[in-house]
Amino acid sequence: MATFLQNEGRFSSSSAAVSSRSSFLSPPALPGKMASVEDGHRGREETSKEKNSQHQISNSLSFVNDYKIPHRKPLDLTLVQTLLLGYQSLGVVYGDIGTSPLYVFSSISLSEPGEKDILGILSLIFWTLTLMGLIKYVFIVLHADDHGEGGTFALYSLLRQHVNFKGKMIVPTTRLASDINLSFYSNGSNLQSKAKRFLENNKMAQGIITFIVLLGTCMVIGDGALTPAISDDVVLLSVAILVVLFLFQRFGTNKVSFSFSPIMVLWFLFTAAIGIYNIIKFYPMVLKALSPHYIFYFFERNHKKGWELLGAVALCITGAEAMFADLGHFSKRGIQLSYSVIVYPALILAYSGEAAFLIKNPEKISTAFYSSVPEPVFWPMFVVATLAAIVASQALISASFSIIRQSVALGCFPRVTMIHTSNKHEGQVYSPEVNYFLMIVCILITVGFKGGVEIGNAFGVAVIWVMLITTFLMAVVMLVIWDTNIIIVLAFLTVFVGIEGVYMSSLLNKLVQGGWVPFAISAFFLIITLAWTYGRSKKSEYEAGKKMNLQELTQLAQSSVRVPGICFFCTDLVNGIPPIIRHYVQYVGTLRDVTVLITVRTLPIRSVLPEERFIVAKLGADGVYRCMVQYGYMDRQSMDGADYARSIVAVLKEIARDGREVEQLDSALTEGAIFVLGRIILNAGEKNGCFKKWAINNLYRFLQKNFRSNVAALRIPPSKVLQVGMLYEI
Repeated sequence: MATFLQNEGRFSSSSAAVSSRSSFLSPPALPGKMASVEDGHRGREETSKEKNSQHQISNSLSFVNDYKIPHRKPLDLTLVQTLLLGYQSLGVVYGDIGTSPLYVFSSISLSEPGEKDILGILSLIFWTLTLMGLIKYVFIVLHADDHGEGGTFALYSLLRQHVNFKGKMIVPTTRLASDINLSFYSNGSNLQSKAKRFLENNKMAQGIITFIVLLGTCMVIGDGALTPAISDDVVLLSVAILVVLFLFQRFGTNKVSFSFSPIMVLWFLFTAAIGIYNIIKFYPMVLKALSPHYIFYFFERNHKKGWELLGAVALCITGAEAMFADLGHFSKRGIQLSYSVIVYPALILAYSGEAAFLIKNPEKISTAFYSSVPEPVFWPMFVVATLAAIVASQALISASFSIIRQSVALGCFPRVTMIHTSNKHEGQVYSPEVNYFLMIVCILITVGFKGGVEIGNAFGVAVIWVMLITTFLMAVVMLVIWDTNIIIVLAFLTVFVGIEGVYMSSLLNKLVQGGWVPFAISAFFLIITLAWTYGRSKKSEYEAGKKMNLQELTQLAQSSVRVPGICFFCTDLVNGIPPIIRHYVQYVGTLRDVTVLITVRTLPIRSVLPEERFIVAKLGADGVYRCMVQYGYMDRQSMDGADYARSIVAVLKEIARDGREVEQLDSALTEGAIFVLGRIILNAGEKNGCFKKWAINNLYRFLQKNFRSNVAALRIPPSKVLQVGMLYEI
């Protein structure tokens, strides 16, 4: 085992004191918080100090209960607030699916389509939007949120709270006894119990679910890079517009939604009005296509050609996944309301109007949308359509931010910068690294494909894959968590796997014509995700096996030379004492008079009150403590300045047993503080295969070195930081 110690100078300093930060919102009651207070953490129960001391020592090894982040309760929104969030969602969530009338009919290469052909295509579009958009996502999937968060990771997180996942490649998590009180928990039926036991005892099934979730997440990000549905001809203009769009993201979801929502409102009003006009003028009976028997006529007439055209029809549902993935940005009811009342009716009218026009003008199918616009309003509609096409990229850009945030929180993606752009809604985030990566990929795709039909093919493949994955995960959630009747679960699977499977079978023919792009992007992210997840699991396995106990820590402290001052040892291990403490003392041979193990967590609230900032406990060894530092998502995380050390010492003095301990703390504070950062470096030996060696020794270590560490945002003064590393052979 090798070792290294080095001065770390990459953190910027700040003079702001943590303890002096003001607060705008009192946090909710924290799990384990009251126990900490009652057990003497605040020093209020002098008469029972001896009894509490023993209980405190037994709990000091772990902050698991305290570390469990409280789940956000759904906001009790008024009607006005719901309407406002629904309005805002128009500018973010529905840009992609809302602008699909621009290219669906024009993507259908059918020579001399007859009336029944057009009616069959319209019937396919109607039932796709109804079954997959309205029924599946709005009425079913949106109810499977993870306390306000949406997307494939929300479904996975929900399952993890009810099923004890195990295995080497499983995303690490902490399962608590208190999880029994979560929203969907129940003893359930015999079938539910059997399904839960099967998942808990079958590591292969758990691994398959985890892999599917990671794949689905990467596919959504890939879809987010495929959304530049702008002009087909002016590529340079498209690139310029994309650059402006991505640069605008830093202003936050709230400002973006208020800027884009008026555009989408105009778009939906214009398309609905033009649709009604075309229906009345060209073919008032066009709505008879709502009868599904026209789908049968379409396939009877076109056979294999009709099946091949399903890939183009699938474009009408692009962006539906954003309704679920963007759930954290807006309320569930707001999204349900805006889709049901505005988006869905407007889309049906827009497609019906185009179909009515094409029945009388079938030769114009390649330019269906713009040809169907009445001449007096052509240019106003052209401007609105161009602006709406720009907004189309927004839905999955915002979704990508949310997905990466959830991935980082679950520990299966390297840490990137996450900036909270709203002090009211915790889910509204912006990541500069993700934003600029997507910008570069979007530009490369736009230039490479020159706005051709290949982008449409790539769109469809990504969308249907994500929908299939969501359908599979929803079936597991319905069975294991909701305890849904098995007949309903089977009906859900049969209907939606059947529809999405048929669409996918058609789109697989498009792999060589652009359909490979989302797989390439997804593979890039999937390799990163799998390497990081595997590396993190091996690191956690090592720390769990080598962590210290109280007896060993006490012996180590007694045998070490104690030097004046305070050492803050930063660690993300919340269950036990990290083994790197042993490593540090073995090679340095000394401990400060006061050593504090620091664990940091961010709560899903805006700000933490100064008096709620620290949760502390005394370890068995003299002068050794644990401290959990809590921040709200809008708090400025900083460990700089003497006030920070004084704040922790003040809380530690409250749990001091006698005057000697208080004097020791004051003396150590006078001598100054240092921060020690532990870092475990993995090294895959020869016994591992070539792929594992490359994944650990090259990819994981590269990611670990170049992405943000867990304390990178804490603004620790560079002159007071010492990094201690351990090389662990696996």
